[in-house]
Amino acid sequence: MNPWDNRFQSDNYVYGTFPNEFIVEVQKSLALTSADVLAIAEGEGRNAVYLAEQGMNVTTWDYAPSGLVKTKKLAEERGVEVKTELVDLNDAVWTKNKWDEIICVFGHFPLELRQKTLQGVKKSIKPGGYFVTEVYSQYQLPYKSGGPQDLELLYHPEEFLQTFHDWRIVHFFMGEVVRHEGEFHNGLSHVIQLVAQKNK
Repeated sequence: MNPWDNRFQSDNYVYGTFPNEFIVEVQKSLALTSADVLAIAEGEGRNAVYLAEQGMNVTTWDYAPSGLVKTKKLAEERGVEVKTELVDLNDAVWTKNKWDEIICVFGHFPLELRQKTLQGVKKSIKPGGYFVTEVYSQYQLPYKSGGPQDLELLYHPEEFLQTFHDWRIVHFFMGEVVRHEGEFHNGLSHVIQLVAQKNK
């Protein structure tokens, strides 16, 4: 059993059932409807279910089976459908120009896998589509409000700005926000936010 599968075994939704505030804010401005959306490292499904409630066709990838079960349960309770797929990002197959939007909320991986995943994201988003992410920055460790306690798993702004230098940067932010998301994300935090649009 991997550690995330173990973490999601409880009946409680450890990151809550409400979507990430940044995701909600961005979706209002993008106003995408009936879009094909992929949520990677989505855990227990709170963001995916929210997007499905907005009328989107949502697929989640996670490598914790217990998280996928809870995603299905939450979707059923909310009266929406979310497609769940057991995917380890190390082995992910990225289909070219498949998704209108890909989201990643607090998905933290070793540097090599981050780089591989971001290149997969670039390949798999349709022309005109968006990548939306909020993650903890390299400055998060002293905040003690959530995220991995390992500097290698935290993001540097250059990773996004260099990877997506040839896309339209709709929004980029690095700094402090307050997050209250279940039992593991609580309080003042240091994050990086990105909304990038693939050129048409």
